[in-house]
Amino acid sequence: MHIYPDDRILVAVMNNQSDWQRMLAEGWYRLPVKHAPPEAPYFDWLAFYFTRAFGGDKWAIHYYAPVHGHELLTRSDLIPTETDHKRAAEWYYKLTLGNLQHRIPPIMSGNWRRITFIVTTGDRFEAAQEMGDLLKDYSSGGRGYVTLKEHG
Repeated sequence: MHIYPDDRILVAVMNNQSDWQRMLAEGWYRLPVKHAPPEAPYFDWLAFYFTRAFGGDKWAIHYYAPVHGHELLTRSDLIPTETDHKRAAEWYYKLTLGNLQHRIPPIMSGNWRRITFIVTTGDRFEAAQEMGDLLKDYSSGGRGYVTLKEHG
């Protein structure tokens, strides 16, 4: 698949290995409705920003995947083995994903950043060399949304 300039891309934090392994095995990502950007769930692509839990791959986007569809489900519907979880009754978008793509070179973060979500466009994602490139100005599609907390 090819990323087009006006494609809508959600960059989402991946902060633990168990969620990453579930995504790899089952092919979906859960997006909490109450924290989702306004464009949710209508994205063309989902990119993953790795945190410290990923060792040498931390603080970068190494992978992305096309979004093939979505459903609205509770957390307990998504993860039936965790029905007693404190957020079991909360609503999530289940984003069904296609084949994982490896971003070479990865989009690195020049500084440590606490990222929840970044909504960007295909043109910006394709041209980005570092995380700040995803945030500058607005794209030709006029989209922009960031939940970001700079450290320090």
